[in-house]
Amino acid sequence: MGSEGPGHGFGSGAPGPDIDDLPRNDANYTALTPLWFLERAALAQPDRASVVHGPVRYTWAETYRRCRRLASALARRSVGHGSTVAVVAPNVPAVYEAHFGVPMSGAVVNCINIRLNAETIAFLLDHSVAEVVMVDQEFFTLAEESLKIVSEKKKQNFRPPVLIVIADPTCEPKSLQYALGQGAIEYEDFLKTGDPEFNWKPPKDEWQSIALGYTSGTTSSPKGVVLHHRGAYLMALSVAMVWGMPEGAVYLWTLPMFHCNGWCYTWALAAFCGTSICLRQVSTKAIYTGIAKQGVTHFCAAPVVMNNLINAPASETFLPLPRVVNVMVAGAAPTPSLLAALSVRGFRVTHTYGLSETYGPSTVCVWKSEWDNLPLEERSRLHCRQGIRYTALEGLDVVDPKTMVPVPANGKSYGEIVMRGNAVMKGYLKNPKANAEAFAHGWYHSGDLGVKHPDGYIEVKDRMKDIIISGGENISTLEVEKVVYMHPAVLEASVVARADDRWGESPCAFVTLKEGAGGSDEVALANDIMRFCRERMPGYWVPKSVVFGPLPKTATGKIKKHELRAKAKELGPVKKSRM
Repeated sequence: MGSEGPGHGFGSGAPGPDIDDLPRNDANYTALTPLWFLERAALAQPDRASVVHGPVRYTWAETYRRCRRLASALARRSVGHGSTVAVVAPNVPAVYEAHFGVPMSGAVVNCINIRLNAETIAFLLDHSVAEVVMVDQEFFTLAEESLKIVSEKKKQNFRPPVLIVIADPTCEPKSLQYALGQGAIEYEDFLKTGDPEFNWKPPKDEWQSIALGYTSGTTSSPKGVVLHHRGAYLMALSVAMVWGMPEGAVYLWTLPMFHCNGWCYTWALAAFCGTSICLRQVSTKAIYTGIAKQGVTHFCAAPVVMNNLINAPASETFLPLPRVVNVMVAGAAPTPSLLAALSVRGFRVTHTYGLSETYGPSTVCVWKSEWDNLPLEERSRLHCRQGIRYTALEGLDVVDPKTMVPVPANGKSYGEIVMRGNAVMKGYLKNPKANAEAFAHGWYHSGDLGVKHPDGYIEVKDRMKDIIISGGENISTLEVEKVVYMHPAVLEASVVARADDRWGESPCAFVTLKEGAGGSDEVALANDIMRFCRERMPGYWVPKSVVFGPLPKTATGKIKKHELRAKAKELGPVKKSRM
């Protein structure tokens, strides 16, 4: 794996003399930034489609001019270095343009999850001191309510931000008319105030912030993750390299751009002159339609989205696929059964893992040619591991969190997954306590428990806070979920700890059933799921309770385990549980 144990100490010690005393100068050194990718794309492929959204289609030359207009319009309003521009919108062209236009002005782009409530968005806008808020017309009232909350809190100290509403021809005009009536500037009109030939300046220091993003909402207290130009540049190239993304790829935006800046594919697509197909609302039919009719070659998704894809009714699918479609899966650990089902349908799956704090995915389960001849089940078992570090991540290991000693590479010894290098965030905005904890001992602490296999590949076993301790034994919720997912009636599953009178804690499975599965006798079905599990796992791993219903999720498809833990607490302890 090339993981560096904590004792290696990156960059430690004073360097000795080099073979020369040649200095840096403007000819041989410039700060790294992904903004140059857009300028190059406009030169290399000016007439190729850059962004497509319904009836709207832009070329790379047009996108470059539009982004310079945006940067210029912001600069004319004194928005630049030290400013934050918030964006509240689904996957529409303006969000893509903000990833270039905002930092071209020197400002920081903060894409906000559209599924957050007004109170949370108010906290983010206040915390980031957003000077501009760009909001899609459908979500204007949400932004309006959020700003009202900030205004009431700040009172006379409140400085209203520049409010820009993004019109969308695929939406009803009523919400746009309301926004304009409230004094918002329409996005296209705002662009017209900018210069399409604006002479933007790259950052002088690649450590300068390019993006701010708040942790996903699977925990109760969002933290502001600050990313720099250097990391964005390196990860934009790295994410394409590990995927084998070719020049001119056609990418479907199933992944929200507000999630880790679209895992850096916002910038990568410019580097590789690809085409973005925007999806305002993700559905299985929309994904299959994009593949069949728009030439989609690549898309990213959390396992829950892929699970819906393979369980979609025939009326929503286009099978067989017209070409091999490359899928990057991350956001949660996929089960072996899901990976097998995707492979059978013609999707080429790349499995990755990462966090907001590492620019999105930063490890990849690199496929080995010797796996090709293994049985499908064994291939899928190997493939569901989280793998090795990305090219742009210099350090990855699994360590004892107390001693920082690497765990043995035996696939059994648990430790915390830690990272270090250029693909790690600058830190959390205005949160020194969280930064001290996150960067303790010179490594970024993921909070994920994992193991290291003999081949050096890591595998996530659980979040440290999600591990179940039953009768003194540790139980990985992910391992239990893998088995529950194998039950023929189960569409989705999530396992959390529930209080248990006998064992302290025991697994509680929250399950969504496939359409038409199960009948009306939930008690019988719950018993059947427990029987199914008992035949395939140690007795103390078996869920002692099963709860049916839809699972709460974030906008990126992650299951909100903290809400399920709260529900399990409301259920009270399991009485007289037996192994």
